[in-house]
Amino acid sequence: MNLRPRRREPVDINLAPLIDVVFLLLIFFMVSTTFKDEARLRVQLPEAQGENIPAEEPTMIRLLIDQAGHFFVNDQALVDDQPQTLVRALTGALGEHKALPVLIQADARTPHQAVMTAMDAASQAGLNQIAFAATRPDAPAP
Repeated sequence: MNLRPRRREPVDINLAPLIDVVFLLLIFFMVSTTFKDEARLRVQLPEAQGENIPAEEPTMIRLLIDQAGHFFVNDQALVDDQPQTLVRALTGALGEHKALPVLIQADARTPHQAVMTAMDAASQAGLNQIAFAATRPDAPAP
């Protein structure tokens, strides 16, 4: 009979599964996290540089949006700023033509919502050729 105390093997903790679980949790939280800083982005709109418009302009509908967000179709002011009024005005300016391009001229300080309303109204009127007008920056003074 052996009365000597048995020697216990040292306890060995295997950390590999624990590290795997921690990395999986880390990846899960990184992928599922949403960031709310998107609203803080500052956008600086570019200035246009290009050639002048030729003397003979193609036939198009001019949609002007002033600083306050009021609409003018072919230099005629609309009664109100409702999208339905703008759709009717664009349809009336379209006349017998099937598809005319729309030139949107918006002031630099025009609310973005007014431009989006104009694009939506042009789409509802069946106009899918939309162009935007911009001014060329002034040349530096000598």
